[in-house]
Amino acid sequence: MNILILQGSPRANGNTAWMAEECKKAAEAAGHNVTLVNVARKKIAGCLACEYCHTKGNGACIQKDDMQELYPLMAEAEVLVLAAPIYYFTLAAQLQAPIQRMYCVNAPAKVKKMALMMSSYSPGVYDGAMAEYRDICNYWNVEDCGIITAKNDEQKSDDIKQKIADIIAKL
Repeated sequence: MNILILQGSPRANGNTAWMAEECKKAAEAAGHNVTLVNVARKKIAGCLACEYCHTKGNGACIQKDDMQELYPLMAEAEVLVLAAPIYYFTLAAQLQAPIQRMYCVNAPAKVKKMALMMSSYSPGVYDGAMAEYRDICNYWNVEDCGIITAKNDEQKSDDIKQKIADIIAKL
């Protein structure tokens, strides 16, 4: 399967980046084709709500930024994994921008499964992000393969590695 991992942490060696890398390793070991993109290192603006994409743009966004690199990857992905730190009860803005910019295509045509990985230094801060993720799964009519949360004392642990392996096994 073609798997696209969108990693939204600005910390290159942080906990979220570690989870995304572990996911990539596990998926490749299982024989999947994996692309990991650190969207935090991209220049992706938020949606302008201009409706160009649904009027004159024929499904194309009027903004020409690094999101142009993601559209073809999203078009070929069969599995989408979102990985983000939780900043003040929601997914980091670095991941929110590409999610919201998918508005122009409505839903990636080939994506049939999704997973979510989140890290935080605090417990109990994941509900808002999980609700958004589940809403996306429902709206896109894709299978939820699982959610992993890693608070401070769980990060970079064998337990989290096993949870990642369990999600990969569902693909």
